[in-house]
Amino acid sequence: MSRVWSVPVDLRSDTFTTPDAEMRRVMAGAEVGDDVWGEDPSVHRLEEEMAARLGKEAAVFVPSGTMGNLASLAAQTRPGDVVIVDSVSHVVIDEAGGAGAVAGVILRTVDAVDGAPTPAQVAAAFRPPDPHRPIPRLLWLENTNGGRAATAVTVEAMDAAAAVAHGAGMRVHCDGARLFNAAVALGVDVARLVRDCDTVSVCVSKGLGAPVGSVVSGDAACITEVRLWRLRLGGGMRQAGILAAAGLHALHNNVDRLADDHANAALLAGVLRDTDGVTVYEVPRPTNMVMFDSVRPARDVIAAAADRGVLIGAVDDHRLRCVTHRDVDRAAVEHAAHTLSAVLHDWSATAVG
Repeated sequence: MSRVWSVPVDLRSDTFTTPDAEMRRVMAGAEVGDDVWGEDPSVHRLEEEMAARLGKEAAVFVPSGTMGNLASLAAQTRPGDVVIVDSVSHVVIDEAGGAGAVAGVILRTVDAVDGAPTPAQVAAAFRPPDPHRPIPRLLWLENTNGGRAATAVTVEAMDAAAAVAHGAGMRVHCDGARLFNAAVALGVDVARLVRDCDTVSVCVSKGLGAPVGSVVSGDAACITEVRLWRLRLGGGMRQAGILAAAGLHALHNNVDRLADDHANAALLAGVLRDTDGVTVYEVPRPTNMVMFDSVRPARDVIAAAADRGVLIGAVDDHRLRCVTHRDVDRAAVEHAAHTLSAVLHDWSATAVG
């Protein structure tokens, strides 16, 4: 008997994951204290575990990935400095201009088509000190690279870019909102992946399934500065252990299963490749995101899919995005894939007719 879909299949983002019953139980029983005073034991445990997993000295729990990125950026630069970054990175496109408005830095963009700037791109973007020029202070990496369909960036690419940056006296930050997706997809240890990054921001509120929060890890001196910027940005939290407990539960239970999301995204991409009027945006190392171009305007595709109970997002006028996650199982993804294919096929058939 076929399954009846009573609720929409939501593929707009993996931020739409919700805590399951066990995570809610853990949150309800969390040991808490005042985190601004440094007295929340659950927050301490989350910070210590994330730092250990990433091979860093220290970590700080922040309310959001955007705050984690901005605090990391501000802690490692001065106003007027240059940050070298991929042109479609989250910090460029989706963080409300905080890099310029708050940190006062200049984003020097490169087109990192494989997910990370190449050594040649980093070297070309770095300009030697000159009284007339801003100082390149920070290389910004993103893994997975969400603007490029969440492609996983390899250890070799991360190492090579970081080596040039460090050789030029710059520090390196990794926006690792979906870093565990990258590690799972590549089959590498997550600490090895960011070994040469000075700071790393990881979301627990995307595919890992916690409701709120990110963790910034790095050397102890820099994390002290990041913590200061967290307070400046209004991110000081009180009994935050309720949220930290969810992050710990996510780390303990939801990392390995990210492979299921990757498999579901591959299923979706396969169906869309076989659909007339669709061009899937191909990446070398896909994870849990599928981007595709439609001959129809994105707004029309979104509306038609929503009418049939499938929610997806737009990247631009003709490019759309689907993100698989733990709250959408394989059967739901199959349903969504064939629903989207039918919507787009119907339009193609009408156009031919």
